[in-house]
Amino acid sequence: MVTDSMAANLYQSLADELADAIHGGRLPAGARLPSLRGLAAQRQLSLNTVIAAYRQLEDAGLVMPRPKAGFVVSARLPEPTRSLRQAPALATTQAQQLMMARVLEAQRQPGIVDLAFAGPRGERFYPAARLARATAQVLRRTPAMVRTYARPDGARRLLEQIVRRGPRLGLHTTVERLVLTHGAMEALQLALRAVTRPGDAVGIEAPSYFNLYPLLANLGLKAIELPTDPREGLDVDAVEAQLQEGALAAIVAMPSVHNPLGCTLPVAAKQRLAALVNQYQVPLIEDAVYAELQYQEPLAPLLKAFDEDGWVIVVNGFSKTLAPDYRIGWLDGGRFAADIQLLKFQSTGAESQLLGEAVAAFLEAGSYEHHLRGLRRLYREQVGRVRALVAQHFPPGTLATQPSGGFLLWIELPAGVDSSVLFEQALAEGVVFMPGQVYSRGARYRHCLRLSCCQDLDARYVDAIAGVGRLATALLAQARG
Repeated sequence: MVTDSMAANLYQSLADELADAIHGGRLPAGARLPSLRGLAAQRQLSLNTVIAAYRQLEDAGLVMPRPKAGFVVSARLPEPTRSLRQAPALATTQAQQLMMARVLEAQRQPGIVDLAFAGPRGERFYPAARLARATAQVLRRTPAMVRTYARPDGARRLLEQIVRRGPRLGLHTTVERLVLTHGAMEALQLALRAVTRPGDAVGIEAPSYFNLYPLLANLGLKAIELPTDPREGLDVDAVEAQLQEGALAAIVAMPSVHNPLGCTLPVAAKQRLAALVNQYQVPLIEDAVYAELQYQEPLAPLLKAFDEDGWVIVVNGFSKTLAPDYRIGWLDGGRFAADIQLLKFQSTGAESQLLGEAVAAFLEAGSYEHHLRGLRRLYREQVGRVRALVAQHFPPGTLATQPSGGFLLWIELPAGVDSSVLFEQALAEGVVFMPGQVYSRGARYRHCLRLSCCQDLDARYVDAIAGVGRLATALLAQARG
């Protein structure tokens, strides 16, 4: 007897196999898939199993039905091969900050369709009910918890769970090296404060997480942009050149599922980069907030997995995967752990014991890994669907990344389309996205934008993508006269 669980595994396995063939080019755009009945007979599967697999591929934007022709592979957007275009750089981050202020202002407008916010919205993305039960259970069992201050390093029960889960990403740590923080942003700030002094230069990827620029400026640090390939990640040769010159006091990088590009640094490059920072004794802060959302399984290891002498600091948290409003981040401070723990105590004291214990209870129950597997599958489908929408509605010559994980899509528009102009036009129609200008100090990404694929792809979302594509097409026609 075939159970529901077995049937789900059968169609999922078939869908994954066909998706890999499409992504690998073995099934090119326009190729016709085997008929439903033909594939069912060939694989000795039920017709319903094949239908379910094809529907999943259709939902992911990888195939489309054609009248009297069955299913064919959808048109695919080409990937950018080099994102870094030559453009004049600005002396300050003022233009970035002004544009970011425009985005934040737009997101507060009622009725706006928000394609910018990198925070999942909707019941499908977070196990809110189970987490609420875990929180209530902790409070019921230990009500006195809310009357006492938490430990400076955070709830030990959660720290132990982080240690237990670490090997999935090649992280072999200890409770003594860890500290809980108010989200990953505080972890990043604490790490920078521990390893730099005002006036130091910090190497960052270009493009890079937009909040990194004001953070560095507020700490009196200079940003040195390092070229980052949209498929292969940080240019390790460029890092080595900077290290040889003694130009960097520290490096901040996202080697696993980069924001905004979605790429993951190959394992060999991670090994080499870890060896370099150990050789030159320059701390590297590894932002790993999306690392558990890699599509591949088993997960590729963190760069920290190859760190021999503790020069790599890992920043992570649960906001992107489990509980955004709990604001629980964490970091492994490596050789700087004691300094970071003291800075944490001096700045914000400690994180909520209640919320830390609640997340720990959820992890102990064994639900988290199951939740992550579903989330990875969902995001891969969502990103595929959005890529298909962009291919359908955006002008010819548009490029889009093929992320290795997460829920962000980086778009490169054809020459002549300025995404800051497109931003204002889309905003007038009630749509906001992230313009490329916020991801670099210069103007080199004014032809780019970032879309978030972490919400329900309903009719409003689809119409918004179509509308941005229409506006981009009109701008391109205008630019070409």
